[in-house]
Amino acid sequence: MKKRTVLAAALAAVPAAALTGFYLRCFAPPARRHDDSAPHGGQYEAKRRELDELHAAALADRYERVYMRSRDGLRLSGRYFPFSGGDRGPIVLFFHGYRSNALRDGGGLLKLMRGMGVDVLAPDQRAHGESEGRAITFGVKERCDCLDWIQYILDRWGEDKRIVLAGVSMGAATVLMASDRLPGNVLGIVADCGYTTPEAILRHVGKMQGLPVDAAMPLVRASARLLGGFDLRGASAPEALGRCRTPVLLIHGEADGFVPCEMSRENYAACAAPKRLLTIPGADHAMSFVIDEPAYTAAVREFLAECGATAD
Repeated sequence: MKKRTVLAAALAAVPAAALTGFYLRCFAPPARRHDDSAPHGGQYEAKRRELDELHAAALADRYERVYMRSRDGLRLSGRYFPFSGGDRGPIVLFFHGYRSNALRDGGGLLKLMRGMGVDVLAPDQRAHGESEGRAITFGVKERCDCLDWIQYILDRWGEDKRIVLAGVSMGAATVLMASDRLPGNVLGIVADCGYTTPEAILRHVGKMQGLPVDAAMPLVRASARLLGGFDLRGASAPEALGRCRTPVLLIHGEADGFVPCEMSRENYAACAAPKRLLTIPGADHAMSFVIDEPAYTAAVREFLAECGATAD
């Protein structure tokens, strides 16, 4: 009898251990919440000087640390960059990527907006930086945080404040997944290398790493629900874009080794709003600005001008 009890306990511990393992691997906050160094290897090493210059410029920018409370009670933090010199004109609400931060992922965008005199509000996504949270939800809850940050802007600067959403990687997916619930003063969305759905990107990365994705995915979904408190299938960029009415600019590197360029093509095909797609030959993940700054700059400038989101 004792042996049976021990065996039953051991068998019960296997799923629990697996759930914890998948949660820690996929959904836990970054080990170093304030690490804004660029990735290593490949194209990132080849373009290290350019990345370091963008990072140094972002570090030198003056900003105000701001806070707001999410609808599920988390204290979320962000940086407000007053590039207009006085709360004038539009504001870009920018979201960084998975286990990253705005100074690392947003160097190119900050350079662009700094030059254009357009303010930027760059939140730390939940479970990153100074923002609270115990789980990264791949856009499922972050899309609601996006809507809450929009409300923060309206409360602070008024209901007529012009807003542009922007994001890189998971940040791009975040704004795309929120695209069907935006107020009319959100004039446009700039999404750089965003994926389609949380499950699709986890399946893709798992296959890249040689994991038995089909067998593991039920446990991954269970760990998200039981330990992270969210449904991995609870959000979809293509579904939201099918109901979107806000103009969208999609950007993606054609050599992206993390989020396939095909995912932006899928998002583009699904989008019901006015849309543009810029793909950058030879650019790896989140490297489109560095690889072809002139093309990236021209596309963003033209898009913002068309949306009426340039500085006053």
